[in-house]
Amino acid sequence: MEQDRAYSLLKAVAEGRVGPDEALERLKVQPFEDIGYARVDTHRGLRQGAGEVIFGQGKTTEQIVGIMQAMEKNGQDRVLITRIGPQAAEEVGRHFELCYNAAARTAVRGGNREPSGIGDIVVATGGTADLPVAEEAAVTAEFLGNNVVRLYDVGVAGLHRLMANLDIVMNASVIIAAAGMEGALASVIGGLADCPVIAVPTSVGYGANFGGLSALLAMLNSCASGVSVVNIDNGFGAGYQASMINHLDRKERQ
Repeated sequence: MEQDRAYSLLKAVAEGRVGPDEALERLKVQPFEDIGYARVDTHRGLRQGAGEVIFGQGKTTEQIVGIMQAMEKNGQDRVLITRIGPQAAEEVGRHFELCYNAAARTAVRGGNREPSGIGDIVVATGGTADLPVAEEAAVTAEFLGNNVVRLYDVGVAGLHRLMANLDIVMNASVIIAAAGMEGALASVIGGLADCPVIAVPTSVGYGANFGGLSALLAMLNSCASGVSVVNIDNGFGAGYQASMINHLDRKERQ
């Protein structure tokens, strides 16, 4: 981790193994590297505890490879790529060893961190059609060092499916609820769980769903306490936020 490298550098200065001028030069080049089409944030791991993530959609294979090479040069050997199709993942995989998740449209280099969170992050969906967004959230949370429990197809059209897994809901540290249509799942879970619930509206639904807008508005108007909402189909954002909540004890230990 970049925080470990920064600590090692500061310790070396304190012990006299590295001079202040040399340390300053190393720190100067940390914030970002300009490679023309991207300014790679090499300082993010030190600043936020997790390195930059590549949003693959809209980028060429060459651009993704170039960004990953800049990351590698600056010591980031664990990389998450989101919204990357199978062909692009195959092409990038010729340069770096990747673990590709077709459902989530994610690729991981360097594996996941060992789980170090407070407890389990539960990722629940209203239906199977919500699975791509849910898997993006699950992969993100696992990459960031969390134990993830998947609870798929437990929507309100058959509420008994959720109630049959009430022990999982009640024992979660954070719950991500991904649902389209009317987006009611988040409110139901929010009324049962004693932990934060992150609602993810998905674009799944018929015409009046307006590409996920109806689910978004329903979730924003939830009467259940403790429910927060991310953008439509933003599984990555939900997974990242859930990980931050699940690691809040780290700041207390520090």
